[in-house]
Amino acid sequence: MMHPSLKPVFDAIANWVEKYRYAVGLSDELARCGADEVARVAHDLGMSSDELRSLARKGPHAADQLPRLLHALGVDPHELASVDPATMRSLERVCITCGHKDQCEHDLAAGTAARGNYKDYCPNAKSLAALFESKFEM
Repeated sequence: MMHPSLKPVFDAIANWVEKYRYAVGLSDELARCGADEVARVAHDLGMSSDELRSLARKGPHAADQLPRLLHALGVDPHELASVDPATMRSLERVCITCGHKDQCEHDLAAGTAARGNYKDYCPNAKSLAALFESKFEM
């Protein structure tokens, strides 16, 4: 029988293993596609085949912070994706490759992201500023 204080540790490990398996599965699916098919999908997404492969290796939750940040800033991510899908894809692509996930998570959890803390480290900060400028010019 497992000691109750160890359950969160084992749950965290199981969660990580599940995410890893899912990410590997995505990479494997992409690896099974022919070069032409990967190139076609990449072209449809506005990126190179190498960039598509790199993004697939990041896993399914690599841009989870973006919708949360958009909500904190008063933007509905579903509406943005509907009205301007190219902008949303660009924001997601940048978020996926961001190296400041821990800082972003901290600010989102603390409720300080909307105060502008994200501007100090977020690679999407300039794009978000431009988005807000265009929103208020309409």
